[in-house]
Amino acid sequence: TMDTGMGAALAWSPGAASQPPPGLGVKLGSLVLLLLLPLACGLAPLWCFRQPPAPIISPSPDPRSPVLSLVSCFSGGVFMGTFLLDLLPDYLGSIAAALEGLRITLQFPLPEFILAMGFFLVLVLEQVTLAQRELSEPPEESRALLPNGSIQAAVPGGPGSSVGSPVPVPGAPGALRAGALALALALHAVLEGLALGLREGDAAALRVLLALLLHKGAVAFGLSLELLRSRLRPPVVASCLVLLALMSPLGVGVGTVLAAGAGPRQRLCRAVLEGLAAGTFLFVTFLEILPQELGVPQNRIPKVILILAGFALVSAILFVKG
Repeated sequence: TMDTGMGAALAWSPGAASQPPPGLGVKLGSLVLLLLLPLACGLAPLWCFRQPPAPIISPSPDPRSPVLSLVSCFSGGVFMGTFLLDLLPDYLGSIAAALEGLRITLQFPLPEFILAMGFFLVLVLEQVTLAQRELSEPPEESRALLPNGSIQAAVPGGPGSSVGSPVPVPGAPGALRAGALALALALHAVLEGLALGLREGDAAALRVLLALLLHKGAVAFGLSLELLRSRLRPPVVASCLVLLALMSPLGVGVGTVLAAGAGPRQRLCRAVLEGLAAGTFLFVTFLEILPQELGVPQNRIPKVILILAGFALVSAILFVKG
């Protein structure tokens, strides 16, 4: 009888049951949050404006821009802390362990090279999109629309926008420009969602989720304004916003599936994708958010305070976790 009981205990041992991957609950919740929050922020202008915002030629104060600019600065601090204190150390440790498991010794700085490739991937995507926008409009309008030369600067009221940035005038081929902008932001969102899907553990996933929610909400709101001012119909604007909202959850799902791989080759593949995603965070932080926001001569001290607050928030989370 005792042998039978021992056999039953062994049959129901915890090791015999498959355990869910670490951080799976947070990732499943992030699918909903990353879908609904950008949609809500993007659809807000559709509810606020019964008619599309009237195009303007001369600068005028925009009361939404300072608030979104300050939110963007806070998200920039969160992005910086997440990249420097969380993503980068974990990525370097992960790829070192994967190479050691495959008994590969390198004389070439491969981890840093992969990180740079993630950075250049987003850089090339952005610059190609901006080049297409400039080809479809007169140089004068291009300079007025893109004073800072980045995708985010082209989104009115979004990260990097200045107060009262001029917007397209009637008759400009806004549909093509706005469509290219929406596609570029959607592809960018996949890489950012990938960074979340590849994280292991609830705390690590929550930190990346916080950074993405702050960033994606502001981007979706600004993109919606850009599409409306391009004289697109509300159903078309809503379709672009749905596309953008679906991309981050798609990246999270792909990253979660890849994170479940346990073999040495799967670990190396996951580490490479972690490096590419970390390069995306590097670009967003140091070439997209901070230069554009700090380059606008308004609210400088509050912006610096919010950048430090975002960085301090991530530091405090990591300190409590440790």
